[in-house]
Amino acid sequence: MSFFDTLETRSADERAADLAKALPEQIARAKSAAGYATLLDGVDPAAVTSAEALAKLPVLRKSELSRAQAEKPPFGGFTVKPAHGFAHIFQSPGPIYEPGGVDGDWWRMGRFLNAVGIGQGDVVQNCFGYHLTPAGMIFENGARAVGAAVLPAGTGQTELQVTAARDVGATAYAGTPDYLKVILDKADAMGVELAFSKAAVGGGALFPSLRQEYADRGITCLQCYATADLGNIAYESPAMEGMIVDEHVIVEIVTPGTGNPVAPGEVGEVVVTTLNPDYPLIRFATGDLSAVMPGVSPCGRTNMRIKGWMGRADQTTKIKGMFVRPEQVAALVEKHDEIVKARVIASRDGEMDAMTVQIEAQGGDEAAYARSVVEVLKLKGRVEVVAPGALPKDGLVIEDQRTYD
Repeated sequence: MSFFDTLETRSADERAADLAKALPEQIARAKSAAGYATLLDGVDPAAVTSAEALAKLPVLRKSELSRAQAEKPPFGGFTVKPAHGFAHIFQSPGPIYEPGGVDGDWWRMGRFLNAVGIGQGDVVQNCFGYHLTPAGMIFENGARAVGAAVLPAGTGQTELQVTAARDVGATAYAGTPDYLKVILDKADAMGVELAFSKAAVGGGALFPSLRQEYADRGITCLQCYATADLGNIAYESPAMEGMIVDEHVIVEIVTPGTGNPVAPGEVGEVVVTTLNPDYPLIRFATGDLSAVMPGVSPCGRTNMRIKGWMGRADQTTKIKGMFVRPEQVAALVEKHDEIVKARVIASRDGEMDAMTVQIEAQGGDEAAYARSVVEVLKLKGRVEVVAPGALPKDGLVIEDQRTYD
């Protein structure tokens, strides 16, 4: 068993002692950032030495971060250095801006790639996007941390992906769970044999049937839970028993919409505090649901485990690796006067995510609606125009019909 560092195998007492030192320092950094002037007003950093003390602080929600960024672009005053002090500035849908660095394992993705077995001698075909959003650079930074070479493939152009994977001898894949199958199927059609034996995936659900299909091809596929704001939060190890929390974040599970921790084992919203000194997000609410698992992983890593992604605390959902938010659906409706309401349905087509957009309207130009869907939701999907009054009156604007069994 090869661990990334000694932090992964600390005892509970060692981890608590290290947290008692690191957490006050991080709270002090956050207090020096203008964005926390109200949230942390009156908080004594020296008193915040444990997860229990941390739970008494306010929760920071993405909507608050978005408003702050709109008022004080690009980062809303939540970083400890100016925009030009970072190596990268990214933009995610919203828009939300995230800083990025290249020193060390800035996004903490190396720990996950090491758990997958990726390291020196591997060539990682990185199929996460490099355009504006940070996922591509997050995984590239992690690959560098474990000494692997990177083929910065991005998304699309599958035939070229197959050719490049063959020519450079790619041994590992990084990307959304379902795109590797697209590459492998294309390789089969082309009569090309690829050398993939490892896959590090994220940005979508890894269904058991898909993981098994990869295993049948001799590919070990593990997943992580990461966000553009926070970097890596938790990751699978070869034990595949839940997700192990990263060593440089503190994860809490709270009652959705509040900052109150739930009872151990109960499902709630994931709230994360990062120890990243450049971007000290404190009690950042992800909007994701999960639950703490008892005990520690059989792989020897001793940090807390969570069950992984169990849905959204709100209606926001991830389709084909991209978040679709209720406010985006509202913007789609506003683009066309004849649209009364709309509903986005996430489903599965084989092992791939699929999206249907139901539009309640009295006629109109279906092709124009389809163009607006791409423009506003940043995804292609099937458009269905239904008569006024046909959509359910249940308050849902995003319906996730996928199952995760």
